[in-house]
Amino acid sequence: MAQIIIGAFAAALLIGTALLVLPIARAGEGGASFLQALFTATSALCVTGLVVVDTPTFWTPFGHAVILGLIQIGGFGVMSFTTMLGVLLARKFGLASRVLASAETKNNGYGDMRRVLLRILATSLVIEAAVAVLLFVRFVTGYGYPPGQALWHGVFHAVSAFNNAGFALYSLSLMDFVGDPWIILPIAAAVILGGLGFPVLYELRRQWRLPRKWSMNTRIVLLATPVLLALGTVFLCAVEWANPNTLGPLGTGQKLLAGFFQSTIARTAGFNSVDVAAMNPVSWLGLDLLMLIGGGPAGTAGGLKVTTFAVLGFIAYTEISGGTAVNVMGKRLSRAVHRQAITLVVLAVGAIITATMLLMLLHQDIGLDRLLFEAVSAFATVGLSTGITPTLSAPAQYVLIALMFLGRLGPTTVATAIAARSRPVLYELPKERPLIG
Repeated sequence: MAQIIIGAFAAALLIGTALLVLPIARAGEGGASFLQALFTATSALCVTGLVVVDTPTFWTPFGHAVILGLIQIGGFGVMSFTTMLGVLLARKFGLASRVLASAETKNNGYGDMRRVLLRILATSLVIEAAVAVLLFVRFVTGYGYPPGQALWHGVFHAVSAFNNAGFALYSLSLMDFVGDPWIILPIAAAVILGGLGFPVLYELRRQWRLPRKWSMNTRIVLLATPVLLALGTVFLCAVEWANPNTLGPLGTGQKLLAGFFQSTIARTAGFNSVDVAAMNPVSWLGLDLLMLIGGGPAGTAGGLKVTTFAVLGFIAYTEISGGTAVNVMGKRLSRAVHRQAITLVVLAVGAIITATMLLMLLHQDIGLDRLLFEAVSAFATVGLSTGITPTLSAPAQYVLIALMFLGRLGPTTVATAIAARSRPVLYELPKERPLIG
C-alpha cells in the first residue's frame, strides 16, 4: 500500500510538473525551467507553500489553475489515503480488530470506504465554499475588486487555506491584509479546520453535543489545538511586540491579530501577514517547534501531528511520576503506540538534521538558524520562509523537494508500515537495562 501511495503521488507530481513547464503556464516569454516547475509542483501537491518564483507574477492564470488543482489533489489525497489505510489495515487485521477500531473511533460506518471518501470530499468542498464566499464579499465591498477577480481570489485562497498550502496570489502573501480581520480570520479558520483532521470533523458533526463519547484522538486534538494556538500567540507577541520590522508599527489589536495568525499558520499553512525574514531568530526557533508539531492526523496539515507529541508528553509524565502504565483520559495507551510515536520523531529529527547539514555544506554563507527554518518548513510542509529559498542553489532546492515529499508521505507510510508488520511475539528474551542519563 505504501508503494501505491508513493507511486500515485509521483505520477501526479510528474503531470503537474509537465503542465507547469508549458509556455502557457508562465507569464512572459518561454516556459519555466524544469527545476522551477518541479519545485512549484512539489510544493503545491505536498500543500507546502515554499516557492522559488513569485507566484502571482511568474505564473499565468493557467499556471495558477494548475497549482490550485495540485493543492486540491494533495489535500484531498492525503486525507483520502490516510483514511483508506486505516480501513485497509482494519480489514487486514480481521473482524475482531475491525470491531475494536470501530468502537475506538465511535464510527460504525468507518469500514465503508466509499462513504468515507465521499464525506471527506463533501467536507472539504463545503468549508472551502463557505470561506470563499466570505472572502469574495470582503474583496468586493472592502477593496473594490471586480466580481470575477474577487471570486477567483476568494476560491484560490480558500482552497489554499483549508488544504494548509499557503500559496497566495500576492507577492507579499497576506501582509497587505495584516490588520483586516475579515480576510485574516476566515483564512485562519479554514487552516484550523483543515488541520483538525477528518476523523475529528466527522466525529464532531455526529456527536458535537456528546463530548463524553468522543474518541481519545478527538479529545487530544481539541485540547492541544487551542493550547498551542494560545501559547504560539503569546510567544510571538512577546518576542515581536516592539520589533519595528514586524509587529512594532501595528496597533494593539492588529498586533494580537497578527500574532494569532502567525501562530495559526505555523500549524501548517505557510501564509504570512508579517515579514518572517525580519523576525527575531528566537521567533524562528519557536516557529520551528510549532511547525514540527503540526496539526491533527488524517487532515491537511503537516508536521508530526499533535497526537504524536501528546503521546510523548504522556510517556514522559508517566516516567516522572513513577507510573507503570501510560494512562490517558481513562484509557491505557498500547505500548505499540509508544514505539510508533518515538520512531516517527526519531526518523523525522534525523531527516531534518541530515538535510540541514547538507544545506550548510552547500551554503556556508547562510546561517544555521535560516537553513534549519527552511528545512523544518519543508519537512513539515508549512511553507514559511526566511526568504532564502529562491536564492538557494539547485542542489539545495532539490534537498528541499525531497524533504517536502518525505514530510508529506513519510509519517503516514512509516506508521502504516509499522502497524502492518506488527505480529504477535511467541517468546521473550531475558531483560537487561542499560544506564540511562
